[in-house]
This record gives sequence, C-alpha cells and structure tokens, in this order.
Amino acid sequence: MDIGDLHFTYGNIALFAVAVFLLAGVYSFVKQGIKIGAVILLVLAGLAIAGGVSWL
Repeated sequence: MDIGDLHFTYGNIALFAVAVFLLAGVYSFVKQGIKIGAVILLVLAGLAIAGGVSWL
C-alpha cells in the first residue's frame, strides 16, 4: 500500500479518535485495578481501530 493511496475522511479520523479515547480509558481502568472493564474497553478500541483502517 502506497501512502498516496490513503484517503482520510472525517469518519475514519473520528474512529481513530474514539480508539484513542478508549485506550485512555483502558489505562485508567488498569490503574484503578478494574481489569475486566479494561479488557472490554481494549476490545472496543480494537474494533474502532479496525473500522478506521478498513474505511481507508
């Protein structure tokens, strides 16, 4: 894949922003010791990242 082939839109940038927000939540949950919540947020962040990448 060439870098010129990437077409960023508001949709995939928003999905990446949601993923960053969820990853910040994962860090916060791990810091508080809420491991099951951190795993759930990590899965959601992975889905958001996958959605953003597939939208490219």
